[in-house]
Amino acid sequence: MKIDETLAAGAERETQAQPLRRRKAHIRSSNEAHLLACAEAVFAERGLEGASTAMIAERAGLPKANLHYYFPTKLDLYRRVLEDVFEEWHRAADSFESNDDPVEAIAGYVRAKMELSRRRPLGSKVWANEIIHGATHMQDILTEAVKPWMETRVAMIDGWVARGLLAPVDARTLLFMIWALTQHFADFDAQIVALAGKRALSKKAFDAATEEVVTLVLRACGAKRQGKHSAS
Repeated sequence: MKIDETLAAGAERETQAQPLRRRKAHIRSSNEAHLLACAEAVFAERGLEGASTAMIAERAGLPKANLHYYFPTKLDLYRRVLEDVFEEWHRAADSFESNDDPVEAIAGYVRAKMELSRRRPLGSKVWANEIIHGATHMQDILTEAVKPWMETRVAMIDGWVARGLLAPVDARTLLFMIWALTQHFADFDAQIVALAGKRALSKKAFDAATEEVVTLVLRACGAKRQGKHSAS
């Protein structure tokens, strides 16, 4: 009987502790997300070498010690930003898995990448700056994550070409073109704004640019819907 009572009491304490643990986990997750967003902004503005954890902590409105509680070093934080950017770009390619129609799949991917450039331009700039400087801190991300991810898309594109649903394009070149077009709107937004004579592209203008990019990409690769013989 005493054993049963002890087990019951333990179970009750465990049940009571669960909401507290969930709250702590939520707070930790929120704090990490806030620090990552602030780090992304500072790294985009200053680069890895020019940024410091003191700058990031100041941007976050937190003591530097709090930042180091979550991320022991500046490089740990930088890597997390790069990994998070890749994970979002990875999810943007879901249209390749969910649709075997090249028009729908490629158009969906382009729209998702354009939306990320609109919504998260700073992350794109951090990624681009790292690549420009030799990808020293993300070679493993490129070889172990980006390359396998890319090869699955290459296989799908090659399959569409073999079925006559795309023009005989080089799959890797097509993907590089999509990345260059979509990420240009994030990495070179200052140039776009200056040449457009506006302070910033409105949501309406960005949506219009997105559809123009979609049309150009589909036309360039000669994408056809399944069962149709005319280019979309």
